[in-house]
Amino acid sequence: SCRKLKKKRHNLSQLELHLFFTKASVRLFIHKVTAPLHPKVDVSHPHILYSYIPFVVLQLLYEEWASYSVFYKYQPIGLIRKYFGEKVGLYFAWLGVYTQMLIPAAIVGVIVFLYGCATVDENIPSMEICDPRNNVTMCPLCDQACSYWKLVTACGTARASHLFDNPATVFFSIFMALWAVLFMEHWKRRQMRLNYIWDLTGFGEEEEVSVRNVKKNKASPDHSHICLFYLYVFKYNHVLAPTQSLDEKVKLTCSDRLPAYMTTVVMMCLMISVTFAIVFGVILYRISIKAALHMSSYPAARSNIRATVKTTAAIINLIIIIIMDEIYAAIARWLTTLEVPKTDKSFEQRLIFKTFILKFVNAFTPIVYLAFFRGRLVGRPGKYLYVVGSYRMEECAHSGCLMELCIQLCITMLGKQLIQNNLFEIGIPKIKKLLRQRKSEMDTKQEEELNKTLRRHEKDHFLGPFIGLNPEYMEMIIQFGMVTLFVASFPLAPLFALLNNIIEIRLDAKKFVTELRRPIAAKAKDIGIWYNLLRGLSKVAVIVNAFVISFTSDFIPRLVYQYTYSPDGTLHGFTNHTLAFFNVSDFQPGTDPLEPMHLGYKVDMCRYKDYREPPWSTTPYDFSKEFWAILAARLAFVIVFQNVVMLMSDFVDWLIPDIPKDISLQMHKEKILMVELFMKEEQGKRLTMRERNTPQQPRSRPNSHTNCV
Repeated sequence: SCRKLKKKRHNLSQLELHLFFTKASVRLFIHKVTAPLHPKVDVSHPHILYSYIPFVVLQLLYEEWASYSVFYKYQPIGLIRKYFGEKVGLYFAWLGVYTQMLIPAAIVGVIVFLYGCATVDENIPSMEICDPRNNVTMCPLCDQACSYWKLVTACGTARASHLFDNPATVFFSIFMALWAVLFMEHWKRRQMRLNYIWDLTGFGEEEEVSVRNVKKNKASPDHSHICLFYLYVFKYNHVLAPTQSLDEKVKLTCSDRLPAYMTTVVMMCLMISVTFAIVFGVILYRISIKAALHMSSYPAARSNIRATVKTTAAIINLIIIIIMDEIYAAIARWLTTLEVPKTDKSFEQRLIFKTFILKFVNAFTPIVYLAFFRGRLVGRPGKYLYVVGSYRMEECAHSGCLMELCIQLCITMLGKQLIQNNLFEIGIPKIKKLLRQRKSEMDTKQEEELNKTLRRHEKDHFLGPFIGLNPEYMEMIIQFGMVTLFVASFPLAPLFALLNNIIEIRLDAKKFVTELRRPIAAKAKDIGIWYNLLRGLSKVAVIVNAFVISFTSDFIPRLVYQYTYSPDGTLHGFTNHTLAFFNVSDFQPGTDPLEPMHLGYKVDMCRYKDYREPPWSTTPYDFSKEFWAILAARLAFVIVFQNVVMLMSDFVDWLIPDIPKDISLQMHKEKILMVELFMKEEQGKRLTMRERNTPQQPRSRPNSHTNCV
């Protein structure tokens, strides 16, 4: 019996061992499949860690980072920091985290878009518009040149609008608001981990101590005082007396700085006004070109009027945005230089803030107009609103302005990414390099022989200068705004941003490694003011998406009709509910169509999209009670959506700690060790002080024993 028991135990131990190795092999396989691919760079290798050879590091960066063939791998952030410094390393780490976080957003956006494609044939409002049995005659879209038209001709626009205006877009807006919070929290944790690995946890405290020491040491003035001194001498024509010291005259007072601040405020307001004027000019272009196409005798021009006007206006807006971005960047730098900030950090923060304000207004003003103003200040048939003489304000299509907003966003986002971010970054350095080669008197063979004899730092001298990280950050911040602010109207924005950033990382890497001079390594604990801008955009995005869903799309009118006015609780009859009646005899003189028989019959009553009383009512053409009910529902939705999403975002922010648990435990252990070491040093000092203070007793002589005789 003992032998049988031992044999059973032996078999059980072998079975447990076999199961253990099986589980271990399965776990190893799952880890290999799911683990992200890292570059073949061992930063902890002694050859790289201790013997710092720039050429070896640069070669590794070129092979494992600045190559498009390794786009699916993680970036060697440690090696980037080792060669370029912490500031550049933090930028590429942030760009990598942002690109990684775009993957789930892009997947959900594609699912929302596919849901719209799958349910387009089940959408009752678009089916009613496309039904030829509904003989609905619509009012003219412009004065005189435009005539009456059939609602069925807007079938394509209505079906396309459902792809972006469906119930899933509300869920996607909430998801993107929470996604922005998760992205910020993920970056804070990643930044804290990098600070610990790169030994930057006490960098801010060291910087403050150094600033205090400089302030205490009056014998060594900093460079900002010298710059202020020269500004004071040359700008204000003031010559110091021989007895006057430098510290007494280099400080500019508020009255000295007031002209520069006033110039900044006036110029910023002027540039924003110029942006508004340009957008208004594009609006006039759309109105005039639409009237011209309606008057055209070519059938092809009259058949695709809306598509032609939308596309050409969006392209014109894109070209203007790209041109004005360069002008605004130069103006922002000039204004910041005029203010004469005291430190480089203050100069950089002021420059970033001015550039962001100007570029943000430049990029988003056309989009804001389409989302919130177009179709709102139109008036009604017989009493339209006119600007600049006889130009009638633009109307939205029957399915709303969401489709036009989507087209504008798509063209602006793709155009800025392809032309401004990628083509300019590739093309302009190549053109400058060709111009430098043409100016040089040597041919290609002589240049190759000269490059063989030159050292690394001598070769870098012929590369382009490093102008800083602000342009790189700025284009990503504007992209982040387009991904989050109006995502309710364009669910595919995260996908386009993801595809762009995959290329952008390797493009920037190639630029830093092969085309720019090596920048002076600078320490940085975080990404600075850019984090505050990202956080502000994520907060504003909640409000903007709430207003887009409520006022730009037909989501709220459909809900109000379905649960209040529908006889059967469905959307059947919604299209007829949104159309008001107009008697054509109430047209103002000179505004009725020149071809009233365009449809082949006389029109006595036409329809237009609005909630107004019919002409046979006691208060004709006034806003109906349905209009006020829908307006109240829209405002209530904005308030509820904003508060619920903000509450969820704050809860997620509170739930996720800023410091990873392993890092916080390690920092706690280090603090305990530091305290113990400090206590041991203090105890050692006390023991030495006691030994010094205690008086030494004289040694007693040994008694000499003498033999008495």
